[in-house]
Amino acid sequence: MHELQSILSKHGLITAFALVGALMWVSNLISRHLTRGRVHGSAIAILLGLVLAYVGGLLTGGNQGLADVPVFAGVGLMGGAMLRDFAIVATAFEVNVVEARRAGLVGVLALGLGTVLPFLVGAVVAWSFGYRDAVSMTTLGAGAITYIVGPVTGAALGARSDVIALSIATGVFKAVLVMVGTPFAAKSIGLDNPRSAMIFGGFMGTVSGVTGGLAATDPKLVPYGALTATFHTGLGCLVAPSVLYFIVRALVG
Repeated sequence: MHELQSILSKHGLITAFALVGALMWVSNLISRHLTRGRVHGSAIAILLGLVLAYVGGLLTGGNQGLADVPVFAGVGLMGGAMLRDFAIVATAFEVNVVEARRAGLVGVLALGLGTVLPFLVGAVVAWSFGYRDAVSMTTLGAGAITYIVGPVTGAALGARSDVIALSIATGVFKAVLVMVGTPFAAKSIGLDNPRSAMIFGGFMGTVSGVTGGLAATDPKLVPYGALTATFHTGLGCLVAPSVLYFIVRALVG
């Protein structure tokens, strides 16, 4: 057993891929036999992954979930920003340009609304919880756009570390909601074609949430949702610490 643990720890990334593969296999079995396919296996895998992350953090007292367990340290690399962004860029090559153009003005409008509305909600909630200065309100509002825009905005404006941490937590919470909720809402909102996927990606914004949710709905839609969701993150990083901050400062002083 000691030798096995040593091998698994030494080849952490391969162990992480094997773990995720086993998790997907179990999730698909649960989907097929317990939900009769009504809940996609990817959605179940996301929930199981969150449970494992919680258990890993609980057992080790760490802050990186299952990656704090030495045998599963490779999960931190596999789930990190580098491989995530690589996967998103790779999926972009599967986009059909003709289909992408069909999003048109509606896609641009969704991108704008998906940036402004979450920011507005986040800033209002921040104000209601006692964060009345423009820097904190802007940082927390940016976190509601995505968990990447929040810390980028906070760093640019010089926000306190606890506010930046809250902005990240806000974005992660949003990403998890989008991941888990997309398969359940897909049918009712017509999320079954590239055009609607691009609009959805622009409106939801969170790259992790959109790609995970679309993968659980229809893997063919992932490149289209990821395309606009990626633009959404860039747009948020551009306007949150500049235009939106000046608007908030003009309103609250």
